Amino acid sequence: MNAQTGICAEPNLHALYLMFNRVGDSAELIRRLAKVPTLWQSVSADFPDAGFSGLLAVGSEAWDGLYCVARPPQFRAFMAQEANGQQAPHTPFDLFVQLRADRVDVLHHAGQRLMALLGGLVELAEEVRGFRNLDCRDLTGFVDGTENPQDQHRAEVALLAGGEFAGGSYIHVQRWVHAMSDWERLALKEQEDIIGRTKQDNIEYESADKPLTAHIKRVNLKTPKGESMEILRQSMPWGTMTEQGLYFISCCRTQAHFNAMLASMYRGEGNHFDHLLRFTRAVTGAAFFAPSDEFLQSQGQ
Repeated sequence: MNAQTGICAEPNLHALYLMFNRVGDSAELIRRLAKVPTLWQSVSADFPDAGFSGLLAVGSEAWDGLYCVARPPQFRAFMAQEANGQQAPHTPFDLFVQLRADRVDVLHHAGQRLMALLGGLVELAEEVRGFRNLDCRDLTGFVDGTENPQDQHRAEVALLAGGEFAGGSYIHVQRWVHAMSDWERLALKEQEDIIGRTKQDNIEYESADKPLTAHIKRVNLKTPKGESMEILRQSMPWGTMTEQGLYFISCCRTQAHFNAMLASMYRGEGNHFDHLLRFTRAVTGAAFFAPSDEFLQSQGQ
């Protein structure tokens, strides 16, 4: 099975994130969605220098209304969190689209083609543009995605390997809003202690030196067998002149890894929650599944 190119794509300069909800006939929408892999291919062929990739994923609450023949085995709704005065809300959407490229104009053309394809069947609920910041840094100033799997291991982490959903991926999306003025008032060492890494040269603290409230301590988890709970992050900064933050995207062959990480951030052992939450808040949270090209095409026949 061929995975959608956007799942394991290497980093780009620009992104366009689109959230949709259904308003039209589901059977017709399924037929239109079957054309999405060809749309991605046509954009790539028309703009070969842009490094374009596309990803379309279906929301957990919308899946059964579109693809009732089968459901990915672990597919569940987003697991909202609330603790220590902080919330990670559940804000479901029917469809999520990630468009990435090294040219902003290509993203615009791709988005317009998609809107034409799905016209009359969906309404646009959210539109956010992401961008590379410096050398792949979050707007907090720290390198983002340092722990990401590389090369072929990206697919091993992100994609289901067998069964009718092979080549698909469980996707979790959150839009985070940073309290930048509060963050920037912190001393450098305070920021580094909250993250668990040095800021300038991106060196991870030794294990014994990491506070239990450090972000890295809260999200670098292991299974009961001692194996790392890995996810493939496809996140990018986003922002306007009045609001900014991180558009977080997790791609994984299982939902369990992301769910464990999010729970650890809010409800770590001994109530040691992630102190990065004092300076950023999630305003959206939704779970999706990105099927293979073949699944989308076969269901539309």
